[in-house]
Order: sequence, then C-alpha cells, then structure tokens
Amino acid sequence: MIESQKWLLMFPVIAMGILFYLLAPVLTPFMIAAFFAYLGDPLTDRLEKHLSRGFSVSIVFLLISIALLIFLLVLLPIIERQLITLIDKLPNYIDQIQHVFIPWLLSLLGLTGISLDLDQLRASVGEHWKNAGNIAAKTFSTISKSGLVLAAWLANLLLIPVITFYLLRDWDILVARIHELIPRRYEATISRLAKDSDSVLSAFLRGQLLVMIALGVLYTTGLALIGLDFALLIGVIAGLVSFVPYLGVIVGLILAGVAAVLQFQEAFVLIYIALIFGVGQVVESFILTPLLVGDKIGLHPVAVIFAVLAGGQLFGFFGILLALPVAAVIMVILRYAHERYVNSQLYVKK
Repeated sequence: MIESQKWLLMFPVIAMGILFYLLAPVLTPFMIAAFFAYLGDPLTDRLEKHLSRGFSVSIVFLLISIALLIFLLVLLPIIERQLITLIDKLPNYIDQIQHVFIPWLLSLLGLTGISLDLDQLRASVGEHWKNAGNIAAKTFSTISKSGLVLAAWLANLLLIPVITFYLLRDWDILVARIHELIPRRYEATISRLAKDSDSVLSAFLRGQLLVMIALGVLYTTGLALIGLDFALLIGVIAGLVSFVPYLGVIVGLILAGVAAVLQFQEAFVLIYIALIFGVGQVVESFILTPLLVGDKIGLHPVAVIFAVLAGGQLFGFFGILLALPVAAVIMVILRYAHERYVNSQLYVKK
C-alpha cells in the first residue's frame, strides 16, 4: 500500500472521530437505541424463521418496552423511596456506629482507651445531603423553566423508541450494506475481526447483562425475605457491579451486612447475609456464567472498568455508551496483531 492510500484510509477514521466528539450529545439517543436493537436482534432473527420480519420486530420491541416500563414505573419509585429512607436514617445509623458498633469492635480487638468522635461526620453528612437536595431542586427548577432544554430532553427521550424500532427492523440490511463497502482486498480480514468483535461484545452485553439481572433478582429476593429495609437498593447495586468477578459479592456483603446490623442490631443476621451471597456466588459461577456468558467474553474486568471511566472522561455519557463496543474491537484487533506478530519473521527464530 502506497503512502497516499494509507492517508486515504486514515482520513475517514480521523474525521469520524472528530465528528463523534462534536456530535456526542446528539448521538446519545442513537447509541441507546442501537444498544437496544443490538440486544434484540438475535431474538428477532429466531422469530423471523417462523414469522415475518415486521411481526418479529414488533414482538421484540414490545418485550423491550414492557421491561423498560416495569423498571421505570415499578422498580425506580421503590429505589427512590429506599434512597430517601436511607438519607433520613443516616444520622441515626452514624450514632449507632459510634456508640454501639465501634465500642464492640474495639472491645473485641482488645483495644482500650480509644474513642472515635463521629459527631462532626454526622453533622457534615446531614449538611451535605441537605445541600445536595437543594442543588437538585434548583437544578430541576432551572431545567423546568428552560423550555428549550426540556424540549430537547423530551425529544431525545421520544426518539429512542422510534430509532430502536427502525434499527431493529433494518439491522441485517445495515450490516449487509456496511459489508458491501469493505474493499474486497481486506474483506476476509475485516469480516473475521468483525465476527470476533461481535462474539466478544454479544457475550458481554447480552450474557453478562442477563447474569447481572439474575443476580440482582436473587440478592433482592433473599434480602427481602429476611426483612431488610434496603433489599432492592442493595440487590440492584450488587447486581450492577457483578460484571467484575467477586466485586458484586464483596460490595453486597458489606452493604447488606452493615444495613442488617444497624437495622436488627443482632450479629446472627450476618449468617443469613453470608448465606444469601454465598448461594448467589455459587449460582453465578456454576450456572449463570457458563450458561449465559461462556468463555467468549475476552474482556478483562480491569479493561472494562478502564474503558468505561475513560469513555466517560473523554465524551461524557455518550463515551460511557461507546466504551464497551470500542474496547471489544480494540481487544480483538490487539489479539489479531499479536497473532500476526508471533507468526512473523520478526518473532520467529531463524
């Protein structure tokens, strides 16, 4: 490939990167819609074997809409109420930690003559929560008064289901059109990389998402059965962070353990907490992950965390949405480059 051809290929990539950066706020609803369409395309293809494409798309779109409505209308208000309850009880919890838990812990460790004053922390927490509430109220008031901002927000919200439906309907056509644009000289290599990227990304997005939801339901159900006030909130948090191995269990154990001791003021409840998250870990390791994710994921948990944080830092919320697809593609390209390198004359001994 001559130098001019290299620049001819590099120019569209550079221009696309600049365009993404400049249009990030506008592209956010398109990325969210593409995410839903990507998740729903395999089920649509399966239904299409027995039904028409349009009818299959309608069924999958209806299922996605019902799931989102359940979350927005049922789960989100419950989480909000639990957050409000937590904020109200936080000063009392700090009192219990100072006057009950810390003396018990120091006595258990044989440390005497040590005291920790958390009054300033309690006052600071109360003040900051109050200020946070005032800031949130003022921000909401400002947004409400700004017709242009509110109209743009509503427009983006309404665009997502419309774009999702059309992308879901024409997903296979779009993939075929993109395939036709690939130079025939590089078609085999690019097709292989695209297939590998899809395997990694689908394993993570579809498989890991199902694992997170299943664990969230399991943790929430178990914590609710023992009567924990913040069962849904803790279950959702533990499920969300479970994309990192063992992190969901660790975070869930800490949050649920502290909340249970503060609520019931009995140490024996920790046995139930440990049992709930122990069962969750066994189910994840031996049932959910092998069944739903398999061994195709290929994305190291640290790489996932870095990609999400880097995407958010560079492009905001749009960057967070774009982080995992880009990370999956980069990982596949690096594997391909490594394979080419170890088979090259530069690596092989003569």
